[in-house]
Amino acid sequence: MSRILVIDDDLHIGNILEELLTREGHAVSRAYSGTEALLALDAARPDLVLLDLMLPGLPGEQVLPKMQGIPVIVLSAKADVDSKVNLLLGGAADYVTKPFDSRELLARVTAALRRGAAPAGGALVWGPLRLDPDTRQVTAGGREARLTRTEYAILRLLMANPSQVVTKSLLLERLSAHTPDCTEQSLKTHMSNLRKKLRDAGAGDPIEAVWGIGFKLREL
Repeated sequence: MSRILVIDDDLHIGNILEELLTREGHAVSRAYSGTEALLALDAARPDLVLLDLMLPGLPGEQVLPKMQGIPVIVLSAKADVDSKVNLLLGGAADYVTKPFDSRELLARVTAALRRGAAPAGGALVWGPLRLDPDTRQVTAGGREARLTRTEYAILRLLMANPSQVVTKSLLLERLSAHTPDCTEQSLKTHMSNLRKKLRDAGAGDPIEAVWGIGFKLREL
């Protein structure tokens, strides 16, 4: 089940989107302003965002850059080519003009989720670190870091979302498939072991703790 965040202050359109997506088996959460959307992202990271541009407070154009690493489909009444090009170059995965056709929107949602599930380019790279999803090998400057399944899952999630804070709640949710009994306390142990192994492999300490929230990769 994919988690989709709908950001739209129009209750009618938001209700339509929620009904469509729920019927397709997706878990839907809602935000009605740009500020509320950022709070929702801190609470739980979605697999996909549907973003309206005309939002109260913080407009969609200012929300978009804060969603790096998350596929975002912009929904807007702005149909001119310049608007579409600027948003696509600014990080949007797709652009759908209002009013939209339900079948087309669902097809674009499916395509965006498929692309988001398998990051383009194969291996993930951050500084000296290289993570190969096909072989599950992690190296630092050519030296291999032998990680447990849980440590590998933590690092992959962080490297798939560079420069963004990954919350503890999201880490625990994603780690449940690898470590069903993982708790916030045991997460500290897994993270400590991971950071030591990366240091021993020559990667320095690329993981930064964000107090009270979660973890992120250090800026290069």
